Amino acid sequence: MTDYKEVGLIEGVLGLRFIFKLIGVNAENTFASLLYKVTDFFVAPFASLTGAPAANGMVLEVSTLIAMVVYALVAWGLAKIVYVLFYRPRGPVSTRQTVVAEHTPQQGVSQTRTTTTQAPLSDSQTTVTEQTNNANTL
Repeated sequence: MTDYKEVGLIEGVLGLRFIFKLIGVNAENTFASLLYKVTDFFVAPFASLTGAPAANGMVLEVSTLIAMVVYALVAWGLAKIVYVLFYRPRGPVSTRQTVVAEHTPQQGVSQTRTTTTQAPLSDSQTTVTEQTNNANTL
């Protein structure tokens, strides 16, 4: 239903950044430097939320974890909004309506119930109408 490739890619590089910072990868390394530059854009809004405890070059970058959670929740929320706005069921759709009146039908009054079935991708429509005559004889 939903394709999360882009969000998965962002989550993956942010996770790699978190691991690199946690194990103290040399920031002068070309790959690590490129990874940090690319992910700085995604972590920047959350960088000043919390401190980053560090020891011997290893950093627990909590802001990266927060960014990962926020981006995952935003992607999930957008996917649900798109689903609600644009979802169209596949196959035939059947509706049924029941009308309940507060009074009993009088003699000679007829009741009609209509059921309409329409396939969402075609213009064909099937309508079934039932008519009952409720004549009470004593």
